[in-house]
Amino acid sequence: KVTVRTGEIEYAGTNSYVYCMLIGERGESQRISLDKYLQRDLHRGDVEQYDIPSDQDIGNIWFVKLEVTKYIVEDYWFCLSVLVETPSGETLHFPCYKWLNNCTILLREGTAKRLCDDKLPVFLTHRQAELEEKLKVIRWKAFSPNFPRCIDADTEEELPMDLKFSNEKSKDFTSSGILVFIDLFLKKFTCMFQDSWTSTEDFNQIFQDVESKASVFVKDHWKEDWFFGYQFLNGCNPVLVRKCEMIPKNFPVTDAMVQASLGKSKLKQEIKNGNIFIADYKMLDGIVANVIKGVQQYLAAPICLLYLDKQNRLMPIAIQLKQTPGGENPIFLPSDPELDWLLAKMWVRSSEFQVYQMVSHLLKTHLLAEVFCIATIRKLPSVHPIYKLLTPHARFTLEINTRGRNQLMPENGAMNRALGVGVQGHISLSQSEFLAITYRSLCLPESLEDRGLGDLKGYYYKEDGLQIWSAIHNTRAELCKFLTMVIFTCSAQHAAMNNGQYDWNAWVPNSPCSMRKPPPTSKGTVTMKDIMESLPGISQSCVQMAITWHLSRTQPQVRMLGDYHEEHFTEAAVQATIQEFREELAGIGRSIQVRNEGLDQKYEYLSPVNIENSITI
Repeated sequence: KVTVRTGEIEYAGTNSYVYCMLIGERGESQRISLDKYLQRDLHRGDVEQYDIPSDQDIGNIWFVKLEVTKYIVEDYWFCLSVLVETPSGETLHFPCYKWLNNCTILLREGTAKRLCDDKLPVFLTHRQAELEEKLKVIRWKAFSPNFPRCIDADTEEELPMDLKFSNEKSKDFTSSGILVFIDLFLKKFTCMFQDSWTSTEDFNQIFQDVESKASVFVKDHWKEDWFFGYQFLNGCNPVLVRKCEMIPKNFPVTDAMVQASLGKSKLKQEIKNGNIFIADYKMLDGIVANVIKGVQQYLAAPICLLYLDKQNRLMPIAIQLKQTPGGENPIFLPSDPELDWLLAKMWVRSSEFQVYQMVSHLLKTHLLAEVFCIATIRKLPSVHPIYKLLTPHARFTLEINTRGRNQLMPENGAMNRALGVGVQGHISLSQSEFLAITYRSLCLPESLEDRGLGDLKGYYYKEDGLQIWSAIHNTRAELCKFLTMVIFTCSAQHAAMNNGQYDWNAWVPNSPCSMRKPPPTSKGTVTMKDIMESLPGISQSCVQMAITWHLSRTQPQVRMLGDYHEEHFTEAAVQATIQEFREELAGIGRSIQVRNEGLDQKYEYLSPVNIENSITI
């Protein structure tokens, strides 16, 4: 008896001719059509049983053979799995989870097998044939020198069916894009009679319909120094700040400069006490700035010094906006005129926006995840335990990245329309940062250790991230560490980078996507007019709000971390381990919820209920 399961997603059913045969160690069964007379078969969500006769005892069943040929037109079938009940009462599970059309496929029983576990030539031949077929259709492409390689597909239409969005996901992506366009138009329409704004409060005109409580909190507190420091730990980019072991030679901060912040203490003593931290944007030095609609944009490469005060707040105490010290590159201080200090912080936040979007988010989650996805598909047969482990974390990633290259990076794409770095600046920045990536930097415990942040309190990205890392980590030490890094990158790290985009960036003055005037070269001269002429214009601000909403909104058909909807693993022991993993994640979620009840600004991005299994947006 054979039970055939068809997927529940749109268009999963088929009118194609489908035939099934069992192949065993002693021979083959009869070939039957999966088409019951006058009955509906293989439609969306169907679970159908069939009897497959055999003229002989075929022994242990090695493969389920499925043949799919078109009826009149091309008509894909999404087969979930085939269950086989033998005459002795044994039930065998043959996972599929593939779109099938005009093809013949041999499904193996679901028990995970390494190469060394397969002794029979027939299984070794099957493994090799599967890999050879995948190598033909999944190919590498060099996007740019010193850049992560990507899938060889110019558009999402060129991707194999199994790597594409579901129809529901595709329709939602398109419709949300239309909503973004409408929102952009309406925001611009409300400001159509203004050439520019005169104060930061004018940004309220495009902020009126914002429902995010976190975004409203940002708007209310963005000017405050404690909140500026807080964002280094729990904002969109909590991976740059590090403990300061020594003041850099190109950042000549003196005790006199920071006396108002440190009181009677000295810099050297506070560094020794572990209370001085630094955020250095040297990677932006020399990057060519964008030109938007004929208007030159500007970049800075700031260095920001922060002090962990007695209230456990990370407070900015000195900001230098360029890497080379000098008379026209002053060190700005909290004791400076209010607008001088505000503009200096804005420059840091704008630099943060560039590095966060291009490096921490795009390069170190999306593009690295694409490399992991392609390598997994090309080099591991579907019966391999690591393929089974990683494949849920590759879902939809290749299509979202392919769309990103087509929609964000062209000359008329969102990147060139809004960001200070632009496309060419992005490539230069990503090339240098890609070459600087180390394995340790991708492993959360080691990254935190190397940045000296292991003991820092109120660092919720660290606290929650380490819990998720530990939950994923529970096998063989070094292999487990590598696989944990891959899964964490494709799930939790992306959630931490992506999910708060709108929360932190909807109030544009807090995170300007670009700056329209060069950094100030002296103190005591900044006016509100200078600030408003530096901040993004109306059009850029609308684009920033629209794009960050589009990229961080709740997605359809989400599968959260621990949701292994497709049963690639069929062994009872593995299913028990997966259930233990889910229970551990649920416990982490409860502890985060309790912690957040006492916080004014909740940190929820690494709650397991908000972590998608893979990068799909």
